[in-house]
Amino acid sequence: MKNNSFMKMLKGNSGIIAVLVIISVILSFASPVFLTTDNLLSVLRQVSNNMYLALGMTLVIILGGIDLSVGTCVAMCGTLTAGLMVNQGMPMVPAIAVGLLLGTLAGFLNGLIIATFKVPAFIVTMSMMNVAKGVAYIYSGGRSIRVSNDVFTGIGTGKLFGVLPLPVVYMIVLIIIFIVVLNKTKFGTYIFAIGGNRESARLSGVPIKKVEIAVFTISGFLAAFAGIVLSARMYSGQPGVGEGYELDAIAACVLGGISMTGGVGAVSGTIFGALVIGIISNGLNLIGLSSFWQLVVKGLIIVLAVIIDTQKGKDNVVKRIIRNAKERV
Repeated sequence: MKNNSFMKMLKGNSGIIAVLVIISVILSFASPVFLTTDNLLSVLRQVSNNMYLALGMTLVIILGGIDLSVGTCVAMCGTLTAGLMVNQGMPMVPAIAVGLLLGTLAGFLNGLIIATFKVPAFIVTMSMMNVAKGVAYIYSGGRSIRVSNDVFTGIGTGKLFGVLPLPVVYMIVLIIIFIVVLNKTKFGTYIFAIGGNRESARLSGVPIKKVEIAVFTISGFLAAFAGIVLSARMYSGQPGVGEGYELDAIAACVLGGISMTGGVGAVSGTIFGALVIGIISNGLNLIGLSSFWQLVVKGLIIVLAVIIDTQKGKDNVVKRIIRNAKERV
């Protein structure tokens, strides 16, 4: 049974896996550094930060929404956590708790407004994006906050058994949790039901409002977690660090086959999508291309993925019409 599930996962992600392999082969020839152990671990470390956000975005997009606030929430929560320790002298654990609570609250407010007032998620989360960005800059005065607490920085720079970076360990644990949540729980079933057909889900008794609030709250929590791990990794809280992170998270999802119309997707797809984004960024850095080109590449990737997703959706509609016609005959 487990073997069948694994083969089904590979078959469902065959396209993105092929892309991943092709890109890796090209980069291995373009740069001799690419396949070194240190560089591969560096790629995983970079991917981990995007993965935290992309896992939350996976739930949001399958639900039929979008969350544009995760990038600035990363900056806000990381900056305030660092500032509370450095400027206010707060102990590390309470400071981290406040940072996590702040991101969770931002996500909760997003979900509450979306679910209660039926405002499009795009508008609500875009507004929260600006609020979080403003809070980070107001609190820090636009300056980075240096952290010298070795225990705190170890959260982002430490290694398990002296080999595997801790951010990668967190990523693996979160991936396992989200696979279980989406595939083995009633909550996961509700998310797919709402994204697939909201009205049918409502008639079936699915608590749509509660699920929406919970999904956006989880997304906010993961953004806060990403911000704290990132600030520990950089030895500082930086108010401008999260800009564009939401783009990477969305790109990872759509590349992994998460339908922008909702109701379709899997964590496995998000994993491969995030790996592709991380490897592309790493490869462009290794061959010396400007970081500005990365924005161009990522933007084109999203457009291409959405076009493919849209055409796939049209094909499914055509197949359904043909099937229904045959049944009537």
